[in-house]
Amino acid sequence: MAIETPKRPRRQPMLTRLAGAALSLASAVAQADGGAPAMDRDEAAFRALYEELVEIDTTRSAGSCTRAAEAMRARLRAAGFDERDLRLLAPDERPQDGALIATLHGRDRSLKPILLLAHIDVVEARREDWQRDPFTLIEEDGWFYARGASDDKAMAAIFTDSLIRYHRDGVVPRRGLKLALTCGEETPEVFNSVEWLLATHPDALDAAFALNEGASGELDDAGRHITLQIQAGEKVYQNFELTAADGGGHSSRPTRQNPIARLSTGLAKLGAHRFPVQINPVTHAYFEQQQRLSPAAADDVRAVLDGRDPEAAADRLWAANPGWNSMLRTTCVVTRMAGGHADNALPQQARANVNCRILPGVPVETIREELVRVLGDPAIAIAPVGPTAITAPVPSLSAAILDPVHALAADMWPGVAVVPTLATGATDGRFLNAAGIPTYGLSGIFHDAEGPRAHGLNERIRVKSLLDSRRFLHTIVRRYADAP
Repeated sequence: MAIETPKRPRRQPMLTRLAGAALSLASAVAQADGGAPAMDRDEAAFRALYEELVEIDTTRSAGSCTRAAEAMRARLRAAGFDERDLRLLAPDERPQDGALIATLHGRDRSLKPILLLAHIDVVEARREDWQRDPFTLIEEDGWFYARGASDDKAMAAIFTDSLIRYHRDGVVPRRGLKLALTCGEETPEVFNSVEWLLATHPDALDAAFALNEGASGELDDAGRHITLQIQAGEKVYQNFELTAADGGGHSSRPTRQNPIARLSTGLAKLGAHRFPVQINPVTHAYFEQQQRLSPAAADDVRAVLDGRDPEAAADRLWAANPGWNSMLRTTCVVTRMAGGHADNALPQQARANVNCRILPGVPVETIREELVRVLGDPAIAIAPVGPTAITAPVPSLSAAILDPVHALAADMWPGVAVVPTLATGATDGRFLNAAGIPTYGLSGIFHDAEGPRAHGLNERIRVKSLLDSRRFLHTIVRRYADAP
């Protein structure tokens, strides 16, 4: 349904309060020096938008995506967008989980638009755990700190700001643009608005392809730009519950059917099991790049790509970088275990959760059957937990997608390597890919080795990285939208 939310009084954002003074001072300095202001009005406006979005609490426990979506809708409305092109959608029973769908129409209405996807919900954060208030955007020593500063309100703010600037500048691209600020990416077991929109409002997300989170850039220790990733495809995750049961009894009369012992034996087999190495076009392109970027591993990378003893080579790559192993094969690991009911009684039941990260295109049932085979014990029941994960093929990284990235990256960061990658975690792209909407992770946000601390304490993003990403995404989206 379309929903309206009441306007709430809110303090004037910090950056808005300071922007006027900063611009006046910068302009005065620029006039004196004959140069340009240190911060132009566009950047000041973007910073204010970003701050407002970050400081709206959108956690599952106490926040509201609808408030954040309404705030961004208000900014688009103020920029001149027609109300008919600004839809706020949420289920009747979940009015706090609103998603904003905003459309900038193109010249050729027969072409499907490009979808700009970003989730506005964030992971929980407790003030007592953080060095700073997680819901106050703080700029310090060249960094922004706050929950959602990176994941994923950075891209949400950039995409919203771009639509505002396109509209203000009279840009009418050949292919239209559709902005989707969605809710529930961090807690899909409760609610996910991409999944819900595809089921109930499929027109809202229908697109030729989508740009999404899921890939970033890498800086070296000196702050130089080394790699820019573009993500195509992702693993899906599926939990399985493993259960062994028996009648129990007094611990002084042990039997051969102890559920904890049986389950432990099966889990030990699983821990030693390696799912086969499987290479797809994206991981092949990724490891081709790693031969140059990681010369110490080049021989093993080539052995995997050529099929020369790939399992042994993959094991050595695993030791060098666990992320490489995750890109090469499906993985299933035990994450929780429980059993027994009393210290002096034989256990009546033992349970374990096994979390599988499954390569694109591999059916979940195939993995369940493999678990049955590996454990080799018919007394251990194996059942998927929750809805069966949706599997989808890897979207094609065609020249139409890659060439504009190579060209712009060379202009902005000369010498940077553009690296295709497969996401080993999960984003909302899994739903879109399964629905036939090719989805690519492309942010242009560069991080150091420590990363953005997403989901962790003191989440952060470099101010320069955020502003560079704003320029990168604004330009690349325009190039995609105007492509013949």
